[in-house]
Order: sequence, then C-alpha cells, then structure tokens
Amino acid sequence: MKKIIVPIDFSEHSEFALEAASSLAKKYNSELIVLHMLELSNAIISKASDVLDDEAVFYLKLAERKFETFLDKPYLEGVEVTPIVKHFKVWSEINDVAKEHDVNLIVMGSHGVSGIKEVLVGSNTEKVVRHSDIPVLVIKHHPILFDFENVVFASDFSEEAVAPYLKAKTTFDKLGAKMNLVYVNSPDGNFKSSSEIDKLISSFLKQADGHLENLNNVNIVSDYSVEKGILNFANVIGADVIAVATHGRKGLAHFFEGSISEDIANHSTLPVMTFKI
Repeated sequence: MKKIIVPIDFSEHSEFALEAASSLAKKYNSELIVLHMLELSNAIISKASDVLDDEAVFYLKLAERKFETFLDKPYLEGVEVTPIVKHFKVWSEINDVAKEHDVNLIVMGSHGVSGIKEVLVGSNTEKVVRHSDIPVLVIKHHPILFDFENVVFASDFSEEAVAPYLKAKTTFDKLGAKMNLVYVNSPDGNFKSSSEIDKLISSFLKQADGHLENLNNVNIVSDYSVEKGILNFANVIGADVIAVATHGRKGLAHFFEGSISEDIANHSTLPVMTFKI
C-alpha cells in the first residue's frame, strides 16, 4: 500500500481519519496525501468575477494556513505527508486525484462538518464512496488500538458480488489481514434453505476463486436482519473492520437481496471499508 488519501475538513472526525491513516502509513510505509476540497458559498459565487477571484484566493490561503496547524500532530512524525487543496469541490475529483497519484486507499471520517460555515464544506462520505473506484475506509471514532488483523467481509454471494470480493481479498492479503466471509440468512434477506445456501456459496467460490478451498472460511449466521447479523457476527469474532460492497449509483451497500444500506456504516462502531461493485 504505497499511497493513502485522507480527505479532511479540519473537523474532529477528519482528524480521527488522519490518525487512523497515519497508523496504516507507518505499518506499510505509505505516503499520506491529505486533501481538502475548498468550495465557495453561493453568495461568493454570485459576486463579480474580480471580487470572486480575491475571495477565492483568500479562502485558499486560509485553508493552506489551517493545514499547518492541523498537520502538526505527533502521530504524523516519520510519515511522508503531501497536503493538497482543491479550489472547487467536485466529489468525483477525489477519485481523479487518487488515479493521478496512484493511490491505494481513501480514509475518511463519517461525520465531518464545516470548518468555516458555508465556505469550507466537510467531506461527504457517501458521495466519496459513490465516486471512488478504490476502497474507502470510513472511520467513526477515535482509532484507539487501530488494527487490520481480523476483517469481516459480508456478502450475498451473488454474481455481482464477485468483483468486490476479489478486490477485498487482494487488499486484505496485502494488509496481512484475515478475511472472514459471512452470509446472513434472515427474513429481510430472502430466507433460503441450508441446501440453497450451500449451492449458492459453492457456485460463488468456484466462479471467484476457481476452487472451494475457501469454503471453510464462510460463516453462515441467522438473525432478524442482515444488518444485525453482520454486526453481531463482527462483535462475536472481535473483528477490527467490516467490509461491504457498494453500488456507485446508490452509495453504501444495497447489493443484498433483502437490502443492506447505510445502516451498516451508521450503526457500526467499527471502521467500515467499502468496495465498489
């Protein structure tokens, strides 16, 4: 993992993401690209062009100065950090920056808020997830004892879940993490019989891996909902991260037949990593 992007808005939650990213950077000798998206308010945009230019420069310089304080953190010592400020905010632009710099991962806080009201707008996690072609790690709390050893990858084992599964497998292999596969059988997830589930999972692994060697790593759990099943399973095995697949057009995962949504990211106290379908 050579490079990691951290979109920030100078809030507490973006600092959580920065600290988590720095932990990964030290472990895997990665460079951190700290990115702030500067957006002008509608009031400023409606002004004459010469005034717009002056105010745009002012807020750009202000953001650059805030970087100096924000990046003055003990946990960043020894980490290569590249700060970037983008003048106008286009969510797909984060994905463009990632491609330009050959970035492997985006790490961001889930509840960023505006540093300066209506001018410095906080990172919108869902929109970043929608546009990102690379994995996005969502951090919700202070990353105490942050690690990447034990990961839950939730899947419905459908054909369209093959691509994100392979992306997740490659990513966690590089991170040296154990990936625990989980299928939740629940009333809201189109309940299946044991034989139907076995057939579904076997077919999936043959298509994805070309063999069934990973069959023993699949955990089938029953719960009242897919979301509860995933969260409860992650808690039982002491997972460090929950990984889910995402649809670009829909944001956080909706690929389960029953429907798993933003609830996983909203209700999980663990970091959540998304992989685009």
